[in-house]
Amino acid sequence: MAELHLISRHRPGADDHPPQGQRRFRLTVEYDGTAYCGWQRQLNGPSVQQELERTLARLTGETVSVTGSSRTDAGVHALGLCAHFDSATRIPADKLAFALNTMLPADIRVRESMAAPDGFHARYSACGKVYRYVFYNARHDRAVARQYSAHVPLPMDVSLMRQEAQALLGTHDFAAFAASGSVVRSTVRTIHRVQVTRVGDEVNFTVLGDGFLYNMVRIIAGTLCEVGTGKREPGAIARAIGTGDRLALGMTAPARGLTLMAVLYEGEEERALSFFGE
Repeated sequence: MAELHLISRHRPGADDHPPQGQRRFRLTVEYDGTAYCGWQRQLNGPSVQQELERTLARLTGETVSVTGSSRTDAGVHALGLCAHFDSATRIPADKLAFALNTMLPADIRVRESMAAPDGFHARYSACGKVYRYVFYNARHDRAVARQYSAHVPLPMDVSLMRQEAQALLGTHDFAAFAASGSVVRSTVRTIHRVQVTRVGDEVNFTVLGDGFLYNMVRIIAGTLCEVGTGKREPGAIARAIGTGDRLALGMTAPARGLTLMAVLYEGEEERALSFFGE
């Protein structure tokens, strides 16, 4: 297994320091994305960012802008999204989580709050992200916790899925893995770890990368599902990387099966590897 190094290439700029008289706070946020149109504030429905900003405004009496490390889609969940905001509040940083959690909706929780280190930016300082996609592989879907997995009634060949996922490792141009309409400066990403495991009726795909394109993890998950159920020939991921052809890949898997497990920063290699049992 290749050694893991999480190194930030971000050089702090003006946006990485709070205005005079304010402090920068770092939050780790958990949420059930079922009722939200995603992390980012939207005109067409409630968002997690909007709920946090509204609650912080009530708590501090200020107009607060919250910057997230990721922009999860509608229906996608998070256990460890990182965010920051600047405020003149005198509430101790480690007490903010307690205060916010008495006011936030029950499907959003701040797991941890702290003073951000100098030059910290939730998005630009990030070195990696861990996502997990969960398939519920049984004849009938479950009633309890069904919003956290995608139902697959056909048998899934986990060994074949595991072999297919190995093609993701390394630095590649993942242009074929981005949803249409995605606008980014570069489609090159590095995938450090992949894992496909079965635990009872759950088949879990876990991936660690330095970043991901719009819908990239859901497209990978959909492809692995099709390979595992025999609907698509093995080698699809390698072919798509080589040709850049989206048609070589499978469906975009449903949002409900995807969870952002953690956002990682420089020096957090041990935490990253814990998601893979290393």
